[in-house]
Amino acid sequence: MREYILADSQELTRFALETLLRQDKDNAVYKATDKASLVQLLKEHGNAVVLLDYTLFDFADEEQLLIVAERFSQSAWILLSDELTPQLMRRVVYASNQFSIFFKDEPLSQLREALQTVSRHGRFISQRATEAILSQQREEEKPDLLTATEAEIVRAIAQGKTTKEIAADRFSSVHTITTHRKNIFRKLGVNTAHEVTRYALRAGLLDPSEFYI
Repeated sequence: MREYILADSQELTRFALETLLRQDKDNAVYKATDKASLVQLLKEHGNAVVLLDYTLFDFADEEQLLIVAERFSQSAWILLSDELTPQLMRRVVYASNQFSIFFKDEPLSQLREALQTVSRHGRFISQRATEAILSQQREEEKPDLLTATEAEIVRAIAQGKTTKEIAADRFSSVHTITTHRKNIFRKLGVNTAHEVTRYALRAGLLDPSEFYI
């Protein structure tokens, strides 16, 4: 049996979600109307999946939400909303693996997929949420941290080029490129070329279509 807690102040949404969940007769569905009743239900059903519309519930901020989730560490949460800020999504996703995200205007098939994923103890982040999180991350990780030359070398590293190949392309010595690499790794706080590639993708220095595995 899988237990679900519907934490949504919209009666129509609660009805629709309950109807969907009760298609599986083994599911147990409970309803919370505010934070206090949600906490009480979690005390009784600590392994439940919480379907929460954060924007319509009475959490003061995401920190309060994270505290409740941490308190009931065996629970899983699907943030189900019309609108969530990229900052909030990034905060909760990076803070805990308990959180999944789905927007109410996305296809029902994706909600079914989210429920199935979470029921298997996985995590589901919708495409829209992923794009919003990555977009904000790129804004915060501007390549201004690097010089123009360093940014070009980062791009070359991400494309899989060796130090010798980069030196030949730039008509530089291997020693010069090696020095640049050391400075780049130090500035980015990374230790491997794979981490440099991840930075290049996040910072927009490399188009994903250019990246081959």
